[in-house]
Amino acid sequence: MRHRVAGRKLDLPTDQRMALLKGIVRSLIMYEQVQTTEPRAKEARAIAEKLIALAKDDTLAARRQARRLLPPPRAARGVLSAKGQAQNKIRKSLADQDPVKRLFEVIAPKFADKKSGFVRITKIGFRRGDAAPLVKMELAYD
Repeated sequence: MRHRVAGRKLDLPTDQRMALLKGIVRSLIMYEQVQTTEPRAKEARAIAEKLIALAKDDTLAARRQARRLLPPPRAARGVLSAKGQAQNKIRKSLADQDPVKRLFEVIAPKFADKKSGFVRITKIGFRRGDAAPLVKMELAYD
């Protein structure tokens, strides 16, 4: 019996499931919309809603909690061995890709007057090949 069992397993081991959901949430924060299957979107929405609610309280503790779910982007091996201006340019581009920075500085201020309902899920049809129900997950600014 599944009484009082929350969440979906998505037919994946825990570590792979968490990596998948973190990736979806990261893409949602960076691009403000993402296309995925319905069960994945519903699970990722819960994480994204909590992160945005956390980001509205702009404190160091909140940033550290967000960092646990959204690690900073890593440079490829050998890239940071560049010297001078090249290294500065690489570091700046990596800083621009930081989802926590974007979450706290760009997304959270837009939701300052909203308490919940930060993410909208819209059905867009079925995937060709396996007929999985596809949805568009986007940040609901309106």
